[in-house]
Amino acid sequence: MGLDENMDENKGARTEEQRITEKITEDAKKIEIPESLQPDAVEKMLEQSQRGKQRRKQRRRRGIYTAAAAACICFAVGTAAVQNGWMKETAGNITKTDRTKRQVRSSEASVPTKIASADGYEDIYAYLQAEVKAQEVQARQQAGELAKSMNESAEAESASDAGVQSYGVGETAPASDGYTDTNVREMGVGEGDVVKTDGKNLYIQNGQNIQIVSIAGKEMEQLASIHLEEEKQIYELYIEGDSLLVAYTETVYEKEAQEDEDSGAGEISKDVAYLGDVYNYTGIAVYNVAEPSRPELVDTFTQSGVFYTMRVKDGYVYLLSHFYADLPEDRNAIESYIPEVQGKTLESSRIFLPQYQRGSQYTVISSFAVAEPSKKTDSAAVFGNAGLYYVSGENIYICEDDYSGEETEVTQTCIRKIGYKDGMLEAKGQIKLDGILHDSFSIDEYKGNLRLATTVSQTGDQAVPLLKSSVAEEPGTEIKDSNSLYVLNADLEITGEIHDLAEGEQIYSARFIGDTGYFVTYRQTDPLFSADLSDPAEPKIIGALKIPGFSEYLHPFGEGKLLGIGMDVDETGTVTNGVKVSMFDISDPSDVEEVQKYILEDTYSTDITYDYRAALISEEKNLIGFTAYGQTQIYYVLSYDNENGFTVRFSREMMSYAEIRGLYVGETFYLVAGNIVEAYTMDTFDKIDDIVL
Repeated sequence: MGLDENMDENKGARTEEQRITEKITEDAKKIEIPESLQPDAVEKMLEQSQRGKQRRKQRRRRGIYTAAAAACICFAVGTAAVQNGWMKETAGNITKTDRTKRQVRSSEASVPTKIASADGYEDIYAYLQAEVKAQEVQARQQAGELAKSMNESAEAESASDAGVQSYGVGETAPASDGYTDTNVREMGVGEGDVVKTDGKNLYIQNGQNIQIVSIAGKEMEQLASIHLEEEKQIYELYIEGDSLLVAYTETVYEKEAQEDEDSGAGEISKDVAYLGDVYNYTGIAVYNVAEPSRPELVDTFTQSGVFYTMRVKDGYVYLLSHFYADLPEDRNAIESYIPEVQGKTLESSRIFLPQYQRGSQYTVISSFAVAEPSKKTDSAAVFGNAGLYYVSGENIYICEDDYSGEETEVTQTCIRKIGYKDGMLEAKGQIKLDGILHDSFSIDEYKGNLRLATTVSQTGDQAVPLLKSSVAEEPGTEIKDSNSLYVLNADLEITGEIHDLAEGEQIYSARFIGDTGYFVTYRQTDPLFSADLSDPAEPKIIGALKIPGFSEYLHPFGEGKLLGIGMDVDETGTVTNGVKVSMFDISDPSDVEEVQKYILEDTYSTDITYDYRAALISEEKNLIGFTAYGQTQIYYVLSYDNENGFTVRFSREMMSYAEIRGLYVGETFYLVAGNIVEAYTMDTFDKIDDIVL
């Protein structure tokens, strides 16, 4: 094809895209914004989930990628489609391909491979080029498919325009010397949080400040306050002996902003448009708090990217961040696409490559000893596209969602295994499996084996067509979600697997306890499945309890009991009655029973849904604490006994949208929300003290 023909083709494509954009804009103007999406309501929701969203912030630069534009188009069309009745109420009945033609099983298609390291930075540059090209192709395909679908549905849309119907769219670480620790994912692996205690003091994140509050006397006393600069956003705190670790992300502006015409100043200002490059760095500031009233900065450890999480084990800190790479015109501008650790560019041999030859971001992992925070022990970067993480006692698993449908017609997860010990990191292997993990509780390491529960869905336009014209109405062609269970050995080889579980449903929660796995799926009722995993080669489903509603979080609660926290839903699966707290008898995993339940009426969600660390669960103290959301937000503390079931021992309406934590030290319960701390007796929950910081 000649240059002129190329130009004509590109011009035609742009014209078509412009027509689509104009159509989207026109339809979007007709959309009436629901009350729940008004600015005030959205602001409240954003405040509640601020931390989760902030972890997904990208490093920002001036360039605009085609993929970003395509995403905007897809979002706008999706919104307009709902308004104009183009989208079906449920995706479960939408299909174009018979499910029997779906894919080859994971055991036949997925083979574990070694994780290769980059030979040089040019490898990464080539992967970035491939990623950009793939995004451009995908954007053109999406634009073409949408244009075709819109043309096909134009007549039907015009005829029905007058009468449109719109469719609404851890486990708590053991108490140490009589006080609670953060609800962690893996026993023996420490995690940071917004509130920590050493039994004598509370360490509280409050905006840009860390407040240290003494709880040793009859009355609480603020001992000190540590302030971080505005450019540093605090995420987590951790206490290790006399060391206080403060994890943050710092935003750095490399160039001057456009000058303010009124003042003539060239300084960066919130009141002027910023035209320079913006970089994010993750840091951990280590303070000596041997004398809590005089915290002293020891040193700071930094690496590229936005903070994601940290773990602490055997005196070493493992820091994980997301670094989003740019594709500069000059491939020698490596600072744009190669991460740094402690101000030094990471060596190419410590960059681990994905199975496929494309990628756009890194998971940067570094380690250092708490006793020597200025000295890096080891570092590596896993290139590709980040996802969720699971950290066992010996390995870090990076799980990347794949919705592309390039290899199969179903969603997949690429799992990469990075071993860690005494601060050293080792790439061990990777494998791709069918399905997506719901959260980190859907993956678990036990006796050297890895167990996973995934939800398998169709990919591409076969999953949720935007337009009625693309929906197949032929009977017998329905595509449904299904669920799979895998057992992998230490080399990530599949030793056992079960497929096609709970068709038409998806996993809402999971928990692996010893040789048994429990997972909840949901569509109209709540099947709690139990699986015998004692033989890694032959996993078996041994029980399935069906009850209305679903559990979004599962937690062991003493011998033979499993706590579930989720929603109570009627038998039609359409009306929620409130947050449900359930106790399951799992003494016989093949015959699980819901022995007690309690409904918190007029509530619709809990903070545990978004962050398991928000839960206070102690079988020893008989405490179950969390925040529930309704017209207001209320912190509840429940107790449980086999005869009487659940009892609400304490409830407190919270006016703050700060993250709320409940914890106990000795016989005192502390409720912390931002700059407010309240103390209560454990026996009667009478208030005995409070302090405003």
